[in-house]
Amino acid sequence: MAPFFNKRAKEDQPQSSQPKKTLPPPKPEEPTYKTSAQLTQMFPPRPTFTEKDITFQKGRVFLVTGGTSGIGFELAKILYARGGTVYITGRTEEKAKEAVQKIQSSVGERDGQIDYIVLKLDDLTSIRESADAFMEKESKLDVLWNNAGVAQPPVGVLSKQGLELQLATNCLGPFLFTQMMIPLLDAAVALNGPAFPGSVRVVWLSDQVVELNSPLEGIVMKELSNPPQDNARNYLNSKTGTWFLATEFARRYGQGHGIVSVAMHPGAASTNLLRHAGWTKVLKGPLLHSPRLAALTELYAGLSSDINLENNGCYVIPWGRIHTTVAPHLMNAMRSKEVGGTGRAQQFWDFCDDKTKDYH
Repeated sequence: MAPFFNKRAKEDQPQSSQPKKTLPPPKPEEPTYKTSAQLTQMFPPRPTFTEKDITFQKGRVFLVTGGTSGIGFELAKILYARGGTVYITGRTEEKAKEAVQKIQSSVGERDGQIDYIVLKLDDLTSIRESADAFMEKESKLDVLWNNAGVAQPPVGVLSKQGLELQLATNCLGPFLFTQMMIPLLDAAVALNGPAFPGSVRVVWLSDQVVELNSPLEGIVMKELSNPPQDNARNYLNSKTGTWFLATEFARRYGQGHGIVSVAMHPGAASTNLLRHAGWTKVLKGPLLHSPRLAALTELYAGLSSDINLENNGCYVIPWGRIHTTVAPHLMNAMRSKEVGGTGRAQQFWDFCDDKTKDYH
């Protein structure tokens, strides 16, 4: 469109005999998922859902993987302070015990309980033992936060089963462990009854990088079996995969089981997850927030009444908001072929199922 302020000047000029040039159409505005929605994830508004907004959690059982430090540690503190029965996981008994003691000394005596189990997500052979250890202590599970993860370890580092470490730790291990927790999640649904639909949940940790950098198909499947020598790309694949697992879990265990599954980007936080990032962590420094703020995103995903069986499979962004403008190529990848999508999330679920089938 020609600017209004230039209209009179053009009228005063002699008319040209040349045919009028057709102006090119204005460039479309940048899609919302690339602009405002992404900026508000980097610079989120003040949190509107905190520990003050949740009721006393006496009698509810929570499990936070990777709760020995960072975001998971802060989340466990909040849940324990509100009277929940809280379990954290650590790779070693020593670290897990130390974290439990720190939480107890920081929060003080509560009516709830704080305990731990040892869980090594990069070793599929050990996950059954960890699941059994938890089931010896509890007969139900109200909310599972798949919070543990690894980011950009040295190139070529593999899991105990010879798989790319980030894929194993961020996707395959949580997938297998969550499958083993389904009977306990079902038990919690039965105990909660129709009065609290959607209160039993699984929360999966993803990352903003998925919307910013993932390819049109979401995941290039051949890269899972033949990982590139690029740990940033492998990290991206693992976090896209986590999101895919969340939506597929919602589709498979929502209406039939009454379990809600939520993926989320907790917010860029300064945690041990970035210990391998090197100079990248230094550059990101001004954009990093406290782990406690990121824990509020996880709290919202696990306990907010905004999330229910009707919007099962939704995506949560900092510091506790439902993301309504998800990148279209990801939405397409998460839809099944039966409803017009590409079914890539289903493919990834099947890939994880195949890789873990011998360890149930």
